[in-house]
Amino acid sequence: MRIGLLGGSFNPAHEAHRHISLTALKRLGLDQVWWLVTPGNPLKTGAEQPSLEKRVAAAREVARHPGIAVTGFEGARRSPYTVDTLKFLKRRFPGVRFVWLMGADNLAELHHWRDWPELFRLVPIAVFDRPGFRLKGLSSKAAQRFQAFRLDDSDAPGLTVYEPPAWTILSEKLSSLSSTSLRKSGGKAAKKATKATKGRKASKPKK
Repeated sequence: MRIGLLGGSFNPAHEAHRHISLTALKRLGLDQVWWLVTPGNPLKTGAEQPSLEKRVAAAREVARHPGIAVTGFEGARRSPYTVDTLKFLKRRFPGVRFVWLMGADNLAELHHWRDWPELFRLVPIAVFDRPGFRLKGLSSKAAQRFQAFRLDDSDAPGLTVYEPPAWTILSEKLSSLSSTSLRKSGGKAAKKATKATKGRKASKPKK
């Protein structure tokens, strides 16, 4: 079983999350993508947001695909940090090959995360290009430190079989959507994106 992990507060979930997930299913040959909706972002303390339950429900409305599973299980865990979540999942599902999915904007800030070098050593990482962030991501502290372990995107289909550290950056049709911009728009853009997603016929993931 090959599973991609896309973590975040999903405040709100939007079409770019779905696009990344469908791209991962296809390009990485994944069986599923799990959206890990977090109780909160340790780097954004004090930020107001809907309850975890509401964000999970809203994310499921956006996902609407048999290859995407949405979970808020991190709400029952004591640690809010990604590195601890990955350690837990690897212990809980020893037969699963996990891949961490993130945008290039996250890669640019990854060195601020708790025990970030350990993330590279736990699972392979697939980075998705974002408008204005490719160069920032590739010149980041994290990318530079693990440059020797970067794979060409043509090797993406085999990423799950590489022993970490192993990572790649994937170029696809770019989306400028972000949860931050949607919140600033007062939710109008989020509702429009969700409505557009609902009107699209779901397709089965390619294996």
